[in-house]
This record gives sequence, structure tokens and C-alpha cells, in this order.
Amino acid sequence: MSKLLYFAGAIILCLAMASVSLAQTTTTITTTPTQTTQTTAVQNADGSWSVVEYPVGREVQVNLTPVGTITGLNGTATVLRAADGSTIKLNLTGVPANLTTVNLYAVDPTGAVTMLGPITVNNGTGTFTTTTPLTRFMLFASPETNLTSYSATAPMIFRSGVPEGLAVIPLARTGEGPGAATGERVAATAAPSYSIPMLGIASFPKKKETTMHLNVADTFHLRRATVFITPNFNDQGATRVKAKFHELSDVQQGAYLTLWAVGPDGSFMNLGSTTNTGHPNVATIDTDRNHTNVPFTDFGLFMTVEPSGTVKTPSGPIVVRIIQ
Repeated sequence: MSKLLYFAGAIILCLAMASVSLAQTTTTITTTPTQTTQTTAVQNADGSWSVVEYPVGREVQVNLTPVGTITGLNGTATVLRAADGSTIKLNLTGVPANLTTVNLYAVDPTGAVTMLGPITVNNGTGTFTTTTPLTRFMLFASPETNLTSYSATAPMIFRSGVPEGLAVIPLARTGEGPGAATGERVAATAAPSYSIPMLGIASFPKKKETTMHLNVADTFHLRRATVFITPNFNDQGATRVKAKFHELSDVQQGAYLTLWAVGPDGSFMNLGSTTNTGHPNVATIDTDRNHTNVPFTDFGLFMTVEPSGTVKTPSGPIVVRIIQ
């Protein structure tokens, strides 16, 4: 009888251990993060507005997008910006035989059109080199010789695409005071893990303080904060950014909440940082006080949490995006 009880107990123990083993078995799923570029489409989501600011001293390759019913047309341009303007070199192939001359135009952020010159075409191939004082523009080519305005329906055979890593500048506001920007606003790919929309600084009223909106990550607890920007502050050309934090008690102590600007070419600028010191738990980051007013003609704003307040490039996750 005792042996029977012994074997029965052993069987029950084995079954219990098997049950525990099965309960502890887990399946690990490994995922590969995929970077996404945030795009805020205000207007012209078809790509018909592609004005960008070209970085100084770096040759940028620009793809030319065929427009209309022409097939087989291919084109590229290179743009090299210097201190006094930009040099444009253009190459076309597959131009229809009936087009012996095509005119190249540039469009600036206000929508103004400048004719850069005629492109002579031989046997379907055209090359053209020119210089322009413009540094922020898009290109388009048309058989027309006297265009004075640009629209998506203007007669053209191609327009420039958006070079990788640059951001579309919205069509500038006209008149006094703030108003809705037009044009497509595309994020600048600032770093492998950052994708920041440009604000379109040219469309803001100069020397006037504008209140921005904050998009706070779900995982970050920032109870109250206000951000203001003032383009051309004190007639110095740079933009003042002022961030007021009214409640920092939920920010991890010892961490540096850091405000960043990123230009269209992906260059970063640390505008200042603050920590949760406990008492008081309010703070202000003022670029004018920090001598970090933003010199970029356009930029995006965001915040990360960093281990130090003096880092030159962001490394922490984005916890706040500043938007219009």
C-alpha cells in the first residue's frame, strides 16, 4: 500500500511539474523598428509645390519629375549653394523632337517666378548651367517663354522633386498677421531615428510672439508647458524661442529636458535644457537669455530627455514635438 501511494505521489508530482513547465513557456517575437517620416500635408500633396532651402557648400542632387503626357523624359539637376547664391547644372534626356528649346524657371517661397534661361535641346538631350542669387527655390521647365506666375496647372514638362533629407518650405503668408500656410510641409530627416517637420518660419509674423502647440508623447508626463517663437527678434534676423514649463514634477529627477532646433539640412542646435529640481518645479528655456537664438531660416522644434545639458546632438527619444 505504501509503495502504491509512493508511485501515485510521484506521478502527481511529475504532472504538476509538467504543468508549471508549460505555463512558463513563452514565445519571443522580435520586431525590427521601421522609420517613418512625418508629413503634414497642408496643400499640394501631389508634390506640385517643392520649394526647399539648399544647404551651403554641399552639392545636392535633384530629380526632375516629368509632368503631363510626355513619356521617356528623364532629368536631373545639381545645386551647389555658395555664400552669394546657387549654381544649377541641369541634364535632360528623352525630350520630344518637336521641343528644341525649353525654358527653365525658379519659384521662391513667396511664389515669385524667375526665368533662369533657355535650355537648348539637340537630339532629345539638353544641358544647362546657370547661377542665381536664390537659395530657396524649386525648378520647373516649360515651352512658354513669358510665364510670370506658377501654378500646378501651368504648362510645363517637368518640375523638381524634394531632395532626400531636405524639407518643403510652405508658401509664405501674404498680408499682415498670421494666416494659414499653403504648400506641402515635409519632415526633414534629421537623424536615423528623428523625423522633424519644419515650421515654415517665413510664414510667421516677424517681431511678433506666436504661441505654438505641443504634441507630447503618450509615455511622457508633462503637465503644463507653453512655447513661443519670435522671428527676427530685435531686428537681428534670428528667431527667439521661449519655453515655459509650469509643472515639472513628473519629469524624472536628474534628467535634462532639452529643447532642440533642427535645420532643413539636418543640423542640430541645443537651445537649452532644464531639470526637475524638486522645489520649485517650474522652469523657462529662453534662447535670448541663453544666447541661442536660432539662426536657421527655417527649422523644426522638438524636445528629448538627455543625460547631460551640454550635449551637442540629441540621443534620447523625442518626448515633445512643437507644431503650429
